[in-house]
Amino acid sequence: MIKEFKDFIAKGNVMDMAVGIIIGAAFTAIVTSLVDDLVNPIISLFMGGVDFSSLGIPLTDGEDAAVFAYGNFIMALINFLIIAFVVFMLVKMVNKAKGPEEVAEEEPAGPSQEELLAEIRDALKARG
Repeated sequence: MIKEFKDFIAKGNVMDMAVGIIIGAAFTAIVTSLVDDLVNPIISLFMGGVDFSSLGIPLTDGEDAAVFAYGNFIMALINFLIIAFVVFMLVKMVNKAKGPEEVAEEEPAGPSQEELLAEIRDALKARG
């Protein structure tokens, strides 16, 4: 069982996934900083000093009131769009670097339905 586990872990796709998760976590920190430290101030400048992360509607009264924090959702959406765009560009660059994929040679097609029916007809005629 341990040998099977070692074989499983040693497979390329498991290691690739682990590397992807680690790089993804680091990349998320970079994008979060990009949005919080660079994009938000620019948006805030054009929106009259509005900080999206602080936008929300209190649902109850009091100091510990529940807040419908739609500003945090807007920030998460901006983060997602930036990450999705960067991933799109990376995939596009990787695909371009790979070059055109080799097209597998098609196997020769078998006889058509009409040819098969003609053969059956001829075989039946020959029998009888």
